[in-house]
Amino acid sequence: MAEPEFVTLQVEDGVGTIRLDRPKMNAIDEQLHWEVRTAAQEAGSRADVRAVVIYGGERVFAAGADIKAMSQLTGSSMVAWGRELTSSFREVARVPKPVIAAITGYALGGGYELALCADFRVMGESAKVGQPEILLGVIPGAGGTQRLARLVGPAKAKDLVFTGRHVGAEEALELGLVDAVVPDDQVYAASVAMARKFAAGPPLALAAAKRAIDEGLDGAIDHGLALESELFAGLFDTEDQKTGMASFLSEGPGKATFSGR
Repeated sequence: MAEPEFVTLQVEDGVGTIRLDRPKMNAIDEQLHWEVRTAAQEAGSRADVRAVVIYGGERVFAAGADIKAMSQLTGSSMVAWGRELTSSFREVARVPKPVIAAITGYALGGGYELALCADFRVMGESAKVGQPEILLGVIPGAGGTQRLARLVGPAKAKDLVFTGRHVGAEEALELGLVDAVVPDDQVYAASVAMARKFAAGPPLALAAAKRAIDEGLDGAIDHGLALESELFAGLFDTEDQKTGMASFLSEGPGKATFSGR
């Protein structure tokens, strides 16, 4: 398999950084999203990765899809393109570890849809986010109508999708589009610091918690409660559960070191 050109996975101290680097604006084309998919799958499977940061560099997260490439497609050809893009982003959303999007510059269109696949979003104070597809005569096609509505509710999602407007950091935080706003030059460091806190936790329990919340939101509450009970019980067969409870009884909460087994 060829070496990735635009996306790399860099691992340090339990944190895997999925780094986008397609000059100038990390425009999302077919190659880039396939490389994102591969990096997400690797991050999800590696034992030395306990939390993930998605980062586009100091200048920009991702300013959107490659419009020049997309403008030549017809409806029938877009069916396959859109399906593969959605599949790549789904791999990011399904990484069984905490995932943080470190947003600098712009996260627009497909770029913000990628950020929506993360569990948390950290934004630079001069960055902009949004779903401007309506200004091109189309709609978001990689999760922007679905994940966004689940994140902030239908009315706020419709406002953003119907207008296509760019949203600054202060309003993005107020609306719940992002979870933290920091100075532009601290976005990556703040995201890694958040990831390291999660990386110290019990990997199997974190994966179970993420699955229970995400899958529980997709169906009736009874289904979610049944899934929660199943995952909860399954953790009692893990070494981490034994370690965590023994540590709590002998030293109090928050002192355990987890092996991920």
